Amino acid sequence: MKIKRFFAADMRQALRQVREVLGADAVILSNKSVEGGVELVAARDYDEDAFYAEQEAREEREAPVTDEMPVATQEAAPVAEPRKADRPTLAAVNSAASAQTTAGGDGRPSRTDDGQGAVLAEMRREMAQLRRMVENELSGLSWRDMNTQRPAARELMRRLIAMDISPVLCRKLVEQVGGIDDVEQAWRITLNNLSAALPLLTEDLLETGGAIAVIGPTGVGKTTTIAKLAARFCLKHSHRELALITTDHYRIGAQEQLHTYGRILDVPVRTANTIDELNAALNTFSSKRLVLIDTAGVGPRDVRLAEQISLLTSGHKPIRTLLALSATTQLSALIQAADMFGAAHPDGCILTKVDEAAQLGSALSVLIQRGLPLAYVADGQKVPEDLHLGRANLIVGQAASLMPADGGPEYSEDYLALTFGGSREHVHV
Repeated sequence: MKIKRFFAADMRQALRQVREVLGADAVILSNKSVEGGVELVAARDYDEDAFYAEQEAREEREAPVTDEMPVATQEAAPVAEPRKADRPTLAAVNSAASAQTTAGGDGRPSRTDDGQGAVLAEMRREMAQLRRMVENELSGLSWRDMNTQRPAARELMRRLIAMDISPVLCRKLVEQVGGIDDVEQAWRITLNNLSAALPLLTEDLLETGGAIAVIGPTGVGKTTTIAKLAARFCLKHSHRELALITTDHYRIGAQEQLHTYGRILDVPVRTANTIDELNAALNTFSSKRLVLIDTAGVGPRDVRLAEQISLLTSGHKPIRTLLALSATTQLSALIQAADMFGAAHPDGCILTKVDEAAQLGSALSVLIQRGLPLAYVADGQKVPEDLHLGRANLIVGQAASLMPADGGPEYSEDYLALTFGGSREHVHV
């Protein structure tokens, strides 16, 4: 058994010294405040009988210490010296800290010792870093093992990453063709599997009719999409069966833009800024086969988002919603938008700006992972030519065609291993 006494300016530094000198399995025997900082006694290869013999000899030489207490205890008053089974090790401190932190259910520490709380918080951070390091190492081992046994997997992973498919979906797609060694055959099956996984809206809402609102973040092209939907409807049905409503009173010129489209298509347009005004407009257009509602674009963290959703869901008449998402948006922002606007329970998604996107994998990943059916695809400014019903094979084929002619960049083994292990997921989710 090795017993050592440590002196430091604060508890955090003292514990760090223990960890460096004695290791994570060291046993915390006691601690007390001394002039200039703290004194901490710790042991490695702890032997209880030897410790008590040494303690009794020490107590004969100096006055009893009354302010000692174990590191992991929550008692403010001095307690009896704990037996061996009760003595905390450095490795156990993190678990004790987690239990204390969640006490009370509010996620805040319930301890009274601020200095000790800072030490435990620091140790939790270090343990989290260690866990990530271990996970990354295990990911590398799994990838190297898979790369040796299934060489086609590396090429599939590289192609899927070049499409900007999310790491979660990359791993799933690669695992689905694990028994196929021919790369091109595995690639064709992977694209088919990707198409099959993409949810589609089975009905054309323009044919179903009713009140339909297009919602989504700012700048995704909602008003232009409304014009495309309206023009598409008028080409197949009479313009007398269509009406437009705008609730966008935030953006300068937004209402005038929709009124301009209304004059071109010869359909009535109303403005509704409140629930009462929206109900009145819907009652006015109750005889229309289709009513399209243009909404204000708000960011996922905008306080007006709840107001916008309430406006559409609190009326007397049912309103179906379509979520407009831009294919040019990065994966993390797409996921955030899909989650926040999910409170409106959209029936499907309109994927806009497909013609401007460098990759389509992010958008496809969000639709698949969030189960959001693809309703329409907008791929240009022409009205209504550049609006199409969602087709899985077409959009997946277009996503694959956007990869560079040389197959995309050559990724390192470490990068592919991290992606396969899911270490890039936090970047997107």
